[in-house]
Amino acid sequence: MTPDPLTPGPILAQLLHLLLMLAAAVLLPGFIELLRARLQRRQGAPAWQPARDWLRLLRKQPVLAEHASPIAALAPYAGCAAMLVAAMLVPGFVHGMALSGASDLLLLAGLLGLARLAQALAALDAGTAAGGRAAARAMGQAGFALPALLLVAMGCFVMSGTTAPDAIGSALQDASAAPRLPLALLLPALAAVALADAGLLGEPLGIPEASGRHLALWQAEAALRLVVWLALLAGLFLPFGVAGAGAGPAGWALSLPLWLCKLVVLAGFLALAGARIARLRDARLLELLGAGALLALLGVAWLFLSAGVA
Repeated sequence: MTPDPLTPGPILAQLLHLLLMLAAAVLLPGFIELLRARLQRRQGAPAWQPARDWLRLLRKQPVLAEHASPIAALAPYAGCAAMLVAAMLVPGFVHGMALSGASDLLLLAGLLGLARLAQALAALDAGTAAGGRAAARAMGQAGFALPALLLVAMGCFVMSGTTAPDAIGSALQDASAAPRLPLALLLPALAAVALADAGLLGEPLGIPEASGRHLALWQAEAALRLVVWLALLAGLFLPFGVAGAGAGPAGWALSLPLWLCKLVVLAGFLALAGARIARLRDARLLELLGAGALLALLGVAWLFLSAGVA
């Protein structure tokens, strides 16, 4: 039986999930950069360095271009807000959180695209050549990443009958019932998209003209984007050990540390991949995203063919 989302249990789980996502956004980007540095035999900055940079930048006033429109001032808040909503909607350590019924892979794709659109508009608003190039790169990557995510959503729908991440994780939690080959195709497809969209392979997408508080917001948006991808990968492809919808705090005691371990392991994998693969030029990065979309398409085609044969 599905618990009422207005009862204290799902609401408390949702608030705890949000706090954990914010804490992960503070620590995991620095952890990934530190691990990449060690893998490349460099010293690297401490894991909490990004948080120190955010605090320093938040105390500074942003400097806007002389002819900038209100878009330049509103876009950082819009992009960060979109990623904050996405962070609340991704799967967590327990099923049946207060907002799990509103979550959907299509909605997550829209929120990711909205954050990229805000970034592109902010880059274009200054009217510089560097801003134009940054906007073109951001929308070019989104044009390849979002179709791959939508194909993964289609494959998950065929396997589970829904596009809600929480329900997909519940349906695939029984490993014996999950089709192995389609999952083996959809997982690297989504991992490739996560690597590229989180900025771990290509050059950072940042806003060339951003400064002060606005730069801190864009960096926070990038950190939240990374954690959203990690939580989505863990919820869809590593659904084991997640507490049931009716579990209380006693049930969370086991699932919560396991969920955090999944995020750390996936972050380590992304750091390893980012360290072993050199920074890719835009054309190579788009080829990687295209390969991810092709893998997702093959997984969906296999599901449809197997359903037709059955």
